[in-house]
Amino acid sequence: MSTLPPSSITRRESFADGLTIRFDERGNSGRPILILHGGGGPQTVAGIAVGLDKAHTLVPTHPGFEGEPRPEWFDSIDDLAFAYLDLLERLNLREVLVIGSSVGGWIASAMALRDTTQLISGLVLVNGVGIQVEGHPVPDVSTLAPQELAALSFHNPAAFRVDPSTILPEQIAARKANTEMLYVYDSERLGGDPKLQRRLRHVKIPVLVAWGESDRVADLEYGRVYAQSFPNARFESIPEAGHLPQIEQPERLLTLVRTFSISTRATPPMA
Repeated sequence: MSTLPPSSITRRESFADGLTIRFDERGNSGRPILILHGGGGPQTVAGIAVGLDKAHTLVPTHPGFEGEPRPEWFDSIDDLAFAYLDLLERLNLREVLVIGSSVGGWIASAMALRDTTQLISGLVLVNGVGIQVEGHPVPDVSTLAPQELAALSFHNPAAFRVDPSTILPEQIAARKANTEMLYVYDSERLGGDPKLQRRLRHVKIPVLVAWGESDRVADLEYGRVYAQSFPNARFESIPEAGHLPQIEQPERLLTLVRTFSISTRATPPMA
């Protein structure tokens, strides 16, 4: 079921060896923007696509999430990165802005490192993970109860507290399945790639690293180090937000993204 409003359409593209990518597409003009979700699934980034209403947005569901099929061989961050580059190529998209939230930021970084045909012209990492920063470990969220994860993820956890008695068994099962799928792609259980930070110096395109100040999954210093790892990055902290600023402070994040998108677009938009 699509996570975006009725004005979006759901599409599927099939690739070799049994791989199919489902994505929600919104708009057919404006700058192409690929929006990559983290472990919470595509609904956690749907609001970004809605807010960028003058763009051509694509929100894929990572294979294996939300019940989507996943070939057995498809099991790494690199597999996701190559698959989404193939998707951009298939759709003949250029000058793409890639936005990644949490693990989606890791995938976005991996895409930029492997973008040999220069499809991507800008990156936005929203509380991204994937690097290793000494003294600032990212917790294994599979060990946390929902209320414990909320306490780490939100500036104001009380606003997102859910009565456990109202959670349906299928919702619990879906969350568990998504968490398990997260660790299919990251066998280190959010331990990150020890080589990623060093490699990011090869990413020459502009990067915006936007960070919720109250994040206790990947803290503010972790975010600063992430930004410093790129040669052409800007770091912007977002007050009164945690790991998902697109949910707690959507307009603050969207303002940053819109400004960055305009500044990194080589071809001016049509009047």
